[in-house]
Amino acid sequence: MRTVAAMVLGLCIGAVAVIVAQPAKARGGFIVQHDAEIAKNEPGTHDGGGRTIGYSFFDRTPGMKFVFRKRALHPGAGVGLHEQHEDEVYYVLSGKGLMTVDDQPVDMTPGTAVLTRPGSSHSLKQVGSEDLVVLIAYEIK
Repeated sequence: MRTVAAMVLGLCIGAVAVIVAQPAKARGGFIVQHDAEIAKNEPGTHDGGGRTIGYSFFDRTPGMKFVFRKRALHPGAGVGLHEQHEDEVYYVLSGKGLMTVDDQPVDMTPGTAVLTRPGSSHSLKQVGSEDLVVLIAYEIK
């Protein structure tokens, strides 16, 4: 009986020693960025014309697997027609625009999301007097 008790006690002490000896799990961490810190005045992308403000969040973060941007297209600005090489999502926060995807017009108003797939072609044009503000996300390949 003493032998069994000694073995159980030894196993318990060994288990505690292994648990205590384990390095603390590293926290994942987080990064906070604000519009004002990263805003860049830029021309309309893909030769779309006009002026925009681009916000490339976390673009210098090692290991990021996707792009997350906000773009404010001023009146008359656009994203020029280009072929898509990866899934890309556009989500409208405010303003109005017209996206053309594979020759099909899509009204872009707040709350509208469009997924463009590889092989499709699209463009986006701001419409009206208010900036068109969109979120854009796609995978980094």
